Amino acid sequence: MSFFISDAVASAGAPAQGSPYSLIVMLVVFGLIFYFMILRPQQKRAKEHKKLMDSISKGDEVLTTGGLIGRVNKVTDTGVIALALNDTTEVMIKRDFVAAVLPKGTMKAL
Repeated sequence: MSFFISDAVASAGAPAQGSPYSLIVMLVVFGLIFYFMILRPQQKRAKEHKKLMDSISKGDEVLTTGGLIGRVNKVTDTGVIALALNDTTEVMIKRDFVAAVLPKGTMKAL
Protein backbone atom coordinates (compact mmCIF):
# COMPACT_ATOMS: atom_id res chain seq x y z
CA MET A 1 0.00 0.00 0.00
CA SER A 2 2.96 2.28 0.45
CA PHE A 3 3.22 2.27 -3.32
CA PHE A 4 0.32 4.80 -3.64
CA ILE A 5 1.07 6.85 -0.52
CA SER A 6 4.51 8.27 0.00
CA ASP A 7 5.97 8.21 3.47
CA ALA A 8 6.12 11.56 5.28
CA VAL A 9 9.66 12.56 6.03
CA ALA A 10 10.18 14.84 9.00
CA SER A 11 12.51 17.73 8.44
CA ALA A 12 15.57 17.61 10.59
CA GLY A 13 16.19 21.39 10.59
CA ALA A 14 14.73 24.06 12.88
CA PRO A 15 11.57 25.88 11.74
CA ALA A 16 12.17 28.96 9.61
CA GLN A 17 12.18 32.21 11.57
CA GLY A 18 11.05 35.50 10.04
CA SER A 19 12.75 38.81 10.50
CA PRO A 20 12.14 40.32 13.96
CA TYR A 21 11.09 43.58 12.26
CA SER A 22 8.39 41.97 10.11
CA LEU A 23 5.81 42.20 12.91
CA ILE A 24 6.56 45.89 13.45
CA VAL A 25 6.33 46.62 9.72
CA MET A 26 3.03 44.75 9.50
CA LEU A 27 1.58 46.70 12.45
CA VAL A 28 2.66 50.01 10.90
CA VAL A 29 1.05 49.06 7.57
CA PHE A 30 -2.23 48.12 9.30
CA GLY A 31 -2.10 51.38 11.26
CA LEU A 32 -1.72 53.40 8.07
CA ILE A 33 -4.58 51.53 6.41
CA PHE A 34 -6.78 52.17 9.46
CA TYR A 35 -5.89 55.87 9.43
CA PHE A 36 -6.48 56.47 5.72
CA MET A 37 -9.60 54.30 5.41
CA ILE A 38 -11.44 55.15 8.65
CA LEU A 39 -10.09 58.04 10.71
CA ARG A 40 -9.19 60.57 8.03
CA PRO A 41 -12.53 60.50 6.14
CA GLN A 42 -14.44 60.69 9.43
CA GLN A 43 -12.43 63.74 10.54
CA LYS A 44 -13.01 65.36 7.15
CA ARG A 45 -16.81 64.85 7.41
CA ALA A 46 -16.85 66.24 10.95
CA LYS A 47 -14.90 69.29 9.84
CA GLU A 48 -17.32 69.94 6.94
CA HIS A 49 -20.33 69.55 9.26
CA LYS A 50 -18.86 72.02 11.76
CA LYS A 51 -18.26 74.48 8.94
CA LEU A 52 -21.90 74.04 7.87
CA MET A 53 -23.11 74.63 11.44
CA ASP A 54 -21.09 77.83 11.73
CA SER A 55 -22.42 79.18 8.41
CA ILE A 56 -26.13 78.98 9.37
CA SER A 57 -27.68 82.41 9.58
CA LYS A 58 -31.14 84.01 9.72
CA GLY A 59 -33.13 83.48 6.53
CA ASP A 60 -31.43 80.24 5.46
CA GLU A 61 -33.64 77.34 4.43
CA VAL A 62 -32.47 74.14 6.07
CA LEU A 63 -33.24 70.42 6.19
CA THR A 64 -33.01 68.75 9.59
CA THR A 65 -31.99 65.17 10.30
CA GLY A 66 -35.61 64.52 11.33
CA GLY A 67 -36.84 65.52 7.87
CA LEU A 68 -38.21 68.97 8.67
CA ILE A 69 -37.70 71.74 6.13
CA GLY A 70 -37.91 75.30 7.37
CA ARG A 71 -36.52 78.81 7.39
CA VAL A 72 -34.21 79.97 10.18
CA ASN A 73 -35.80 82.83 12.15
CA LYS A 74 -33.33 83.18 15.00
CA VAL A 75 -29.89 81.82 15.88
CA THR A 76 -28.81 81.88 19.52
CA ASP A 77 -25.34 81.66 21.00
CA THR A 78 -26.28 78.52 22.92
CA GLY A 79 -26.54 76.46 19.73
CA VAL A 80 -30.32 76.55 19.36
CA ILE A 81 -32.09 77.87 16.28
CA ALA A 82 -35.73 78.86 15.77
CA LEU A 83 -37.02 77.21 12.62
CA ALA A 84 -40.24 78.42 10.95
CA LEU A 85 -41.95 75.50 9.23
CA ASN A 86 -44.77 77.70 7.87
CA ASP A 87 -46.34 81.06 8.73
CA THR A 88 -47.73 79.88 12.07
CA THR A 89 -45.51 77.01 13.21
CA GLU A 90 -42.10 77.57 14.73
CA VAL A 91 -39.90 74.96 16.39
CA MET A 92 -36.67 75.22 18.35
CA ILE A 93 -33.94 72.73 17.44
CA LYS A 94 -30.30 72.29 18.23
CA ARG A 95 -27.97 73.53 15.54
CA ASP A 96 -26.31 70.10 15.38
CA PHE A 97 -29.46 68.54 13.89
CA VAL A 98 -29.27 70.51 10.65
CA ALA A 99 -28.39 68.11 7.85
CA ALA A 100 -28.13 70.56 4.93
CA VAL A 101 -28.62 74.16 3.94
CA LEU A 102 -31.01 74.26 0.99
CA PRO A 103 -30.97 76.77 -1.90
CA LYS A 104 -33.20 79.82 -1.55
CA GLY A 105 -36.78 79.26 -2.72
CA THR A 106 -36.88 75.55 -1.95
CA MET A 107 -39.80 75.95 0.47
CA LYS A 108 -41.89 77.83 -2.10
CA ALA A 109 -41.20 75.12 -4.70
CA LEU A 110 -42.66 72.48 -2.38
